[in-house]
Amino acid sequence: MTAAARLREAVAELVPPAGVVRVLSMSNLAKTTAHGIIMSVSVLYFTGSLGISATRVGLALTIGAAVGMLVAIPAGHAADIFGPRNATVIAMAALGVVSCGYAFVSSFWWLTAVACLVLAGESATDASRGALVAGVVPPEERVRAWSYFRSVANLGVTFGAVIGGVGLYFDSQNAYRALLALAGLLFMVAGLAYLRVPAVPATRNTEARPTLVVLRDRPYAAFVGLNALLIMNGPLLTVALPIWIAQRTDAPIAIYPAILVINTICVVLLQVRVSRGAENVAGGARALRRAGLVLAGCCVLFAVSGGLPTWAAVAALLAGAVVHVLGEMLHSSGAWSLAYGLAPEGSHGQYQGLFGMSTQVGSTVTPFAATVLIIGLGWPGWLVFGAVMCAAGLLAPAVVRWSTALRGEPGAGNDADITATDPATDPATVVADDNLSTDRS
Repeated sequence: MTAAARLREAVAELVPPAGVVRVLSMSNLAKTTAHGIIMSVSVLYFTGSLGISATRVGLALTIGAAVGMLVAIPAGHAADIFGPRNATVIAMAALGVVSCGYAFVSSFWWLTAVACLVLAGESATDASRGALVAGVVPPEERVRAWSYFRSVANLGVTFGAVIGGVGLYFDSQNAYRALLALAGLLFMVAGLAYLRVPAVPATRNTEARPTLVVLRDRPYAAFVGLNALLIMNGPLLTVALPIWIAQRTDAPIAIYPAILVINTICVVLLQVRVSRGAENVAGGARALRRAGLVLAGCCVLFAVSGGLPTWAAVAALLAGAVVHVLGEMLHSSGAWSLAYGLAPEGSHGQYQGLFGMSTQVGSTVTPFAATVLIIGLGWPGWLVFGAVMCAAGLLAPAVVRWSTALRGEPGAGNDADITATDPATDPATVVADDNLSTDRS
């Protein structure tokens, strides 16, 4: 194959395939652009233009996050019962409406109420969308589909941040309100796009088993616990690292935007490629194990940057950024695989709800933990986080073996499967694929 042909193939791989995956990707582009707008302007609008203290803004968003976590499983269960496509359209449209409420906030209590509605809508949307993907995308293609969604999401957040920069430039209440209303409109557009996706039949619980079966699935609970630990890598990059660079290293703070650019470019260009091999539960377990080891390595690099001269600190931070994004992509691939592969058919909504809760818990707890451990203790704090993520990754194969053993599915959790280097030629892959069909996002 010529170099030009390889380049064309690489470029083609970045474009979502025509059909359902492309429709869902474009919907996700609108959704994440709205996120980017809200992320870039909301806090400054609330604290600067409206005069609500940063502490109160943080409290309102924390209360909203708690409400969102409580809504996740019931909303996912409702998507199973009434059909995930209709549930997703309704949840996304409602999210768009309540998001516009941010533009009319005038007090702490009004902000708290809107935040609760918005973050509840987020949870409901994520759970129902996860179930919808399970219904319209074949099991062996789900991880690849989510890789496209995540690549597009990085572009969307970037676009939203650029649009939000307009509001920051004008720095007026009217500009902020217009942008927040635009974000709400984009959520609605994202929801309407799902009408182009085939309807998925509703699932009725006709078997003699608990309605919320996910609450009794201990192996799945163990998996989402590990996911909550591994998801901490995100806030470590966005919250802990900039403070670490500014307070504990001799590197210029200007290096941090470069780190974010590296992260975004790598995810956009490489997420689909890195996800190869994680299409079944055995591959997902391997991906999570490798993610834990790689993320531990990035924590070591960030830790040593604190005691180095400027040039060496910059080198260590950039190297850590590259290692981090590799671990981040491996974690995403493995998490998507197991979130579907360890869930039974007909209950994907409630399972996606619990999976979404684990992401929210990890993202909510990490900023406080990072401030205490990393900023408070210095480099040993990075090593603590590294050890935690390493342990979480190493435990993933055992959780897969536990889950498949309880369901009486031989082979998918065996050591031989998890250590196999070529899933496509491994006979156990056939079994693992079957596991997915009895099955995040």
